[in-house]
Amino acid sequence: MAVLLVFSGFALAANAATPLFTVHNAKTELVGDIYRLDANLELRLTPQALTALDNGVTLTIVLDIEVYTPSRYLWDSVLAALEQRYEIQYHTLADQYLLRNINSGSQSVYSTLDAALDALGKIEQLPILDAHLLQAKKQYKVRVRSRLDLSSLPVPMQLRAYISSEWWLNSGWYSWDL
Repeated sequence: MAVLLVFSGFALAANAATPLFTVHNAKTELVGDIYRLDANLELRLTPQALTALDNGVTLTIVLDIEVYTPSRYLWDSVLAALEQRYEIQYHTLADQYLLRNINSGSQSVYSTLDAALDALGKIEQLPILDAHLLQAKKQYKVRVRSRLDLSSLPVPMQLRAYISSEWWLNSGWYSWDL
């Protein structure tokens, strides 16, 4: 019994160390006069988030994108910031997941949560910046992160979500040269 407890403790520690939201790679390319983003994200939900989703709670996942000039000292100078917001809902009667892009209003239906999260994790040709806003010969960087928006949860759930690390789903920033 003691061996099982020790082993399960290691399994829990290993799981806690594994990030559930991850940006695997991202790049920008100039198409015409617009910089466009391609990114591959891995999004996995915790048991608490899965239970909430299965019980009718809509989850909002945010993709934060910033174009900035790096600073040696305090804060970077952000030239442009974009927040792409997505909602995932589970419809019990249809046994389907609805993925909605809040910014554009577009939506898709998936038969499994994995399919919905995989679709959300493939960002292709997302316009992020007009090239005319950039100054010649200046160094720019781009960073992107994905996160679960706790403030969009129902109010009775928010306090528990803010104090429980099981709800802190955040990939951290992934940066590269523009």
